[in-house]
Amino acid sequence: MAIWNWKNKTLTISDEGLSLVGAHLDANQGSQDQRIKGIAMKIRMAREADYAQWLPLWQGYQTFYKTAIKEEVTIKTWARFLDQNEPMHCALLEIDGNLVGMVHYIFHRSCWTEGDYVYLQDLFVDLELRGKGLGRALIEHVYDAAEKAKASRVWWLTHESNTQAMHLYDRIADKSGFIQYRKLM
Repeated sequence: MAIWNWKNKTLTISDEGLSLVGAHLDANQGSQDQRIKGIAMKIRMAREADYAQWLPLWQGYQTFYKTAIKEEVTIKTWARFLDQNEPMHCALLEIDGNLVGMVHYIFHRSCWTEGDYVYLQDLFVDLELRGKGLGRALIEHVYDAAEKAKASRVWWLTHESNTQAMHLYDRIADKSGFIQYRKLM
């Protein structure tokens, strides 16, 4: 369980969802769309109008990994998120009307199972809100989407230096034991 203050509001985050300290949640406790004494916390799919708030999260993710993705690629990626025919998805975490987290995930086939796999490609939460359970909530959103689509697994990679995130990952997933190799083209 995590308790944190943000914008003069105290929230409690646990496996069951979000609540104000000493407050009651709506009947949808644990759902991805919650209202807590006037504070909205929801995880929802990206909409075209979200670009201006998503972009700083995307750039923050790139800064964290010390990379810079070309603007043309960013624009194409955003368009793919909005295209219902694409297997790429972007879910956003919104608190009090502000986007504070994002997760990008991609459905793809596997030769090993009948169900698709879901690759959780990018996960980012506002630096001020790290360690509060929001990253876990975004991952659980991907788990839910995978389950609804009858996918066989959710998987992701992280850099070996990302130890803070690995503490979370070790609690909610299993290490596969595989090592990634790649050749850039």
